[in-house]
Amino acid sequence: MSDSLKQTASSAAIRSPGPLESPILSFDLNAEIERLRGENAWHGGRNSKTLVKHPDFRVVLTVLKSNARLHEHKAAGRISVQAIAGHIRMHVQDKVIDLPAGHMLALERALPHDVEALDDSAFLLTIAWPEDAAKV
Repeated sequence: MSDSLKQTASSAAIRSPGPLESPILSFDLNAEIERLRGENAWHGGRNSKTLVKHPDFRVVLTVLKSNARLHEHKAAGRISVQAIAGHIRMHVQDKVIDLPAGHMLALERALPHDVEALDDSAFLLTIAWPEDAAKV
């Protein structure tokens, strides 16, 4: 098999899940971003991977191509959005919030918001639910 066919076959493979609920998890975010950008989903403008998944807590790494947009949505839990690379902009209620790399935003639960990438970008989304809501 040629190198280009091997590369196509490997990038089309479904990623194997890593440990999501271990008591101790460590990540090389730069390497994770590069992996996400190497997968076929990136060609559609966006890709993401859940890094940590507990009933009351979740961390998701998302990459967006420049000009890609996540349309208005809301989360049942409180969230934080931390820009790791590039520059994203969020619209929350009547506010526009710029998040260049190194900036973070925290939102109360159920606040409608959208996300747009001004550059090729990567961000961490953290969601925390109250204990009683996580059991539902």
